[in-house]
Amino acid sequence: MSTLVKCGWAYHSKLMEDYHDNEWGKPLKSDLELFSKLMLDCQQAGLSWAIILNKRKSFLEAYDGFNPYKVSKYDEKDIERLLNNPGIVRNRLKVLAMIHNSNMYLKHFSKEGSFTEFIWGYTNGKSVDQGLTDLKDMPTHSIVSDQMSQDLKRLGFKFVGTTVVYAFLQAVGVYNDHLETCPIKQKYKEESI
Repeated sequence: MSTLVKCGWAYHSKLMEDYHDNEWGKPLKSDLELFSKLMLDCQQAGLSWAIILNKRKSFLEAYDGFNPYKVSKYDEKDIERLLNNPGIVRNRLKVLAMIHNSNMYLKHFSKEGSFTEFIWGYTNGKSVDQGLTDLKDMPTHSIVSDQMSQDLKRLGFKFVGTTVVYAFLQAVGVYNDHLETCPIKQKYKEESI
């Protein structure tokens, strides 16, 4: 019997290990939580996940938990407040995209359950297990992330390239990309049934 060892990236910091053990790859099926997670992942474009994870609490506070019903109403005062907040990524394009994406969410996914259905519909509601045995084999995109990225862009969303979308899909359990040796893999595999 082989020894179970966590995914190597989990050991980079205590915060990263907690994220790996308790969140990454856990099947998430709540509209607002999925949207919040996608918006947080949009912040990662051009940056490392470690930077975003370290600032996550500040992001969630600054953006009202990325609640689209609140963020969609942000005005110039809110934009300036965000651009002056040292606890978040202060990129004007990203700030404006969060407001824009919130409006797109309300336009296309205001019916309860529709965003969850959209996200999980690409895999018929099931987590995809790619049987990864080495971090170097970890993909940065897939056919599903390519298609979802295109579809989100067609719906008007911004900062949703295929790499961002793939990272999001891993985080919310659509892809269970924990390595075969990782004890968390089986835990989330059982939760997705």
